[in-house]
Amino acid sequence: MRPSSPQRRTTLLACAALLALSAWPAAAQKKYGPGASDTEIKLGQTMPYSGPASAYGTIGKLQMAYFKMINEQGGINGRKVTLISLDDGYSPPRAVEQVRKLVEQDEVLALFQTLGTPSNSAIHKYVNAKKVPHLFLATGATKWADPKNYPWTLGFNLSYQAEGVIYAKYLLKSKPNAKIAILYQNDDYGKDLLKGVKDGLGAQGAKMIVAEASYEVTDPTVDSQIVTLQGSGADTFINITTPKFSAQSIRKAFDSGWKPLHIINNVGASVGSVLTPAGLDKSVGLLTVQYYKDPNDPQWKDDPAMLEWRAFMGRYYKEGDPKDASNLYAYIAAQAMVHVLKACGNDLTRENVMKQAANIKNLKLPLLLPGMALNTSPTDFFLVKQAQLARFTGTQWAGFGDVLSTAD
Repeated sequence: MRPSSPQRRTTLLACAALLALSAWPAAAQKKYGPGASDTEIKLGQTMPYSGPASAYGTIGKLQMAYFKMINEQGGINGRKVTLISLDDGYSPPRAVEQVRKLVEQDEVLALFQTLGTPSNSAIHKYVNAKKVPHLFLATGATKWADPKNYPWTLGFNLSYQAEGVIYAKYLLKSKPNAKIAILYQNDDYGKDLLKGVKDGLGAQGAKMIVAEASYEVTDPTVDSQIVTLQGSGADTFINITTPKFSAQSIRKAFDSGWKPLHIINNVGASVGSVLTPAGLDKSVGLLTVQYYKDPNDPQWKDDPAMLEWRAFMGRYYKEGDPKDASNLYAYIAAQAMVHVLKACGNDLTRENVMKQAANIKNLKLPLLLPGMALNTSPTDFFLVKQAQLARFTGTQWAGFGDVLSTAD
């Protein structure tokens, strides 16, 4: 056998190196940020498990149950999801404390569905400075869609301002001589929706507003505000409140003999956590907007997606109330988060999580209203852009009219 020349040995070594590199890409493609590994994806959130907005705590409980189901099914791309859900009591200072813990001690990959406009406002600058994905916030504040100044924050809900505009346009068309009274929560959430109403009414329409009253989340009741608004002579009532105060105001308005056209914002319109405590008979005729199916509406009784959700509730979240729309909302948001994490593949860096969340294309989750889809882009962080008006019949919300785009 002819001895190997130095040139031939060099060539063989180069070929061996190329072969080794060609077998390497699968491993090389795996990229991990904080909170991610070959076996785990760690997410964090804060929820009001206590305090004045504790009715929303069911959202976090359902989502922990949802990820338990996902893990039992094999996880996401083979990785189990850990959702660390902490109580913030609907208190901004406590939310800051808990989010710092999630980011700096627990080192989560991303924040998911942190709830409440005041709480998220308090952590907004911090999480963007830390470059932590702040995704699918459980609040409709318009400011969550500001990719230029806050590129790490992307909301979930229909924008409060868009919701307010829808109510205003409806009144201008169906009741142009309305005398409007408005109750709103005195914080960024309440003021955001109020702005939408006023923008929708325009300069002339704004004269239709005859009374406004606000309340603080620490107030025990809103009874005195309802009495004041009733005394204004208003025949239309726009109610911008969270569940505890929504139930109080519905009951007080009815019991006091005030019978205005009563519009209640989407976040205070759950049959289970609001209308049932207020009294279903006292809630007949209420108006709101919807962008997902009402679990109490018989038209969805045999809907495959609704049957799947009910089966999930029966197995994984037995203590949850199937009449509470917050539980269906929480399920949809968790599905959206799973979509983003699956899209990340083996690149589980914070940068790629944010990239995938900002590039959702025509995502049709089956519990959304028919014809609706979720879309985002690097310059458009409004995830939900469609909704339909609905009227409460005494047992469920019944949609009417067209599915409206926020562009309308």
